[in-house]
Amino acid sequence: MPYVVAYVAAVPSADKDAYATHVEEATKIFKKHGAVRCVECWGADIPSGKLTSFPLAVKCEPDETVVFGFAEWESEAAQDEGMPKVMSEMRDGMAAGTLAEPPFDGKRMIFGGFDVLVDL
Repeated sequence: MPYVVAYVAAVPSADKDAYATHVEEATKIFKKHGAVRCVECWGADIPSGKLTSFPLAVKCEPDETVVFGFAEWESEAAQDEGMPKVMSEMRDGMAAGTLAEPPFDGKRMIFGGFDVLVDL
């Protein structure tokens, strides 16, 4: 059964190009270690809520844009095997300067893994 790891983050709007470059490089690493599909989305119509919303969830500032992304894996087991390799290679790449630091505050990112229920 397919498995998806999804996240929402706030990125400085002025850093859209840097974000695109970062996720293009990160996607190569994800795919190298078993992800079958990676999707990155730049917020276009993200309403603020009073109790809950994407902007509230990531404490989005006025000069930031909400992004949503996900990586699809063949199964949860494939993700369990591949994700530690992804994280290790990304840490190594950032430390070596071959992969830029993410242009957002990772402490405000929300993420989780999901079993695919319907895919039409």
